[in-house]
Amino acid sequence: MGETSGKKAGPVKPRAWTWVWVSAAVTVFCGGPAAVLVWGATAWSEIGEPEQVDCAEVMTFARGSLPASAVDARCTAAHWQETVAEAEFRMPRDEVGGWLEATYPAGKPAFSCEQDRCVDVSFDEALFVHLRVTYEDGGTALVRVRAFDT
Repeated sequence: MGETSGKKAGPVKPRAWTWVWVSAAVTVFCGGPAAVLVWGATAWSEIGEPEQVDCAEVMTFARGSLPASAVDARCTAAHWQETVAEAEFRMPRDEVGGWLEATYPAGKPAFSCEQDRCVDVSFDEALFVHLRVTYEDGGTALVRVRAFDT
């Protein structure tokens, strides 16, 4: 009969590095998709949020220009399936008519207007611009421009 070495036959003990590789694989295959889902949810919640932008960019998008006499200009833009850009500024009341006629000669009075003056402009049914003017005390006018594409 053969010799016995005195060792018991039993389960083989895995090497220490095996657990490291198993842990890394589980992290990559389970943690990777979870991280992508968290990132996607965070990015999705910020889509379409208005951000401060340069007013020259907003007015270029709206196919116009900011009047030289404009003050207190604040502009935002939001992007997702369409772009919505808004500008708000003040200018001398007596310059509004000339600026509107020079900047938006194809503008038409809005169907409904709750401000002092409203003009709507359509550029090839792809870009729409809504202007609302409110006359303030002291000879100033608050102008709101909202442009969006489809």
